Amino acid sequence: MERTHKTGKVWLVGAGPGDAGLLTLKGAQVLAQAETVVYDRLVGDGVLAMMPSQARLIDVGKEGGHHPVPQEEINRILLREAKEGRRVVRLKGGDPFVFGRGGEELELLAEEGIPFEVVPGITSAVAVPAYNGIPVTHRDFASTLHIITGHSKEEAAPPVHFRALVEGGGTLVFLMGVTALPKIAAGLIDGGMDPQMPAAILERGTTARQRRIVAPLEELPARAREAGIRPPSVIVVGRVCSLEKTFHWAEDRPLAGARVALTRPRELQSAAASRLRELGAEVLELPAIETFLLPDDASLREAMDRLDRYSWLVLTSPSGVRHLFEELGRMRRDVRSFHGMKIAAIGAATARELEARGLLADLVPARYSGDQLGRELAAAMAPGERALLLRAQEPSPDLPLRLKEAGAEFDDIPLYRTIPLQGTGSLLAARLEKGELDYVTFTSASTVEAFVQMAGEAPLDGFTALCIGEKTQEAAGRHGMKTVRSQEATIHSLVDKLVQVHQEKIHSN
Repeated sequence: MERTHKTGKVWLVGAGPGDAGLLTLKGAQVLAQAETVVYDRLVGDGVLAMMPSQARLIDVGKEGGHHPVPQEEINRILLREAKEGRRVVRLKGGDPFVFGRGGEELELLAEEGIPFEVVPGITSAVAVPAYNGIPVTHRDFASTLHIITGHSKEEAAPPVHFRALVEGGGTLVFLMGVTALPKIAAGLIDGGMDPQMPAAILERGTTARQRRIVAPLEELPARAREAGIRPPSVIVVGRVCSLEKTFHWAEDRPLAGARVALTRPRELQSAAASRLRELGAEVLELPAIETFLLPDDASLREAMDRLDRYSWLVLTSPSGVRHLFEELGRMRRDVRSFHGMKIAAIGAATARELEARGLLADLVPARYSGDQLGRELAAAMAPGERALLLRAQEPSPDLPLRLKEAGAEFDDIPLYRTIPLQGTGSLLAARLEKGELDYVTFTSASTVEAFVQMAGEAPLDGFTALCIGEKTQEAAGRHGMKTVRSQEATIHSLVDKLVQVHQEKIHSN
């Protein structure tokens, strides 16, 4: 990338507590433009998957008091990357200024005259209790909130004046305090707090695997130990903890606890991701493929120049529609080029993509497949009519085969090419190895094959593959995946199938 300045800039971005939907709009915008991303392990997978594929990614591994890269070295990394003229995003879990050592990271940059900005994040001190039905303030229970670190700089006992906290009243939230929980409970009780005060420890809050233990303060350490609670966890002490039985909500959503990976191209993921998160799923956007318009293909240009030869225009994917209009723009043309032509779309998603651009499909087959489209198109074509098929560079042979069998005339022109993406392969492989994916959605056989490449040697039998179409399901089955298929070839139907499968899984346990 060409550099127009000698010095870059650093953005300290709070990534929130884990749920990718809690990343702020500004945080997402800055991250999308990053040339270097320096990130912690406390950043949620959904946010990590948003990191630009072309950016330099530097994992500094900070997690729950374990710092394989010392803070001083992180500071030097930020300085070095900025001095090389890059747009540097320092991606930190929660908020960078709430026990995130953001101030320390800015000190060296300020000394060296490096420009920087801070993008606040949603702190786990508020968000994690909220996702567990615990309001940190409530008119009847607490009018003050105290946020306390669970460990000191020297990793000794928390440097906390417990008696002052007890006398001050209100809600107490301890961050990074799992190992110090017995000392925190003992300190508060010794400072005068009622041993029966409601308290909670909240593990992996805002993610699909969040857990909470609510108990009287004196019992909480033992209950947490018995449950095997681990970092990252938030400790809440105060009468507001008694409200969780009334105010819990996150686990009540239809897809609560479900960890879902989306593999379709990134530009097609937003609606599905939003719907799945709304239903309670933790969504990992892992586009397995990327599509590109073929550059100045002679056969494509000739076909577009002679559209009057064709009675039918045939599109077999939403990406194909998008690239068709990209080609129209390159040729300085618009929808009037298709005047008098009938249009066939392989499925509802492709038809919707056409409708969004002012074109209504005349033919959408009853079943989503190239074979079915070929049969119905051949039946609909009158003698002497010719069809223009605009498809991927290496398409399924079913559609032209059925047209040939019926004696239909057509030209099959490559419009775009599909390539597998590898940028998030390490993240995917790690999650598969640990069994941390419950469901993976596939909308085409090409996404299945690209996903398998991304996964490498990781096991493929630990999740359920949700597939659109028979060919997609067959491709997933060949790689040993447990598969189910949506009733219709739409994202809406795929989500409905996911809810059904997940609810059956919950009720069977």
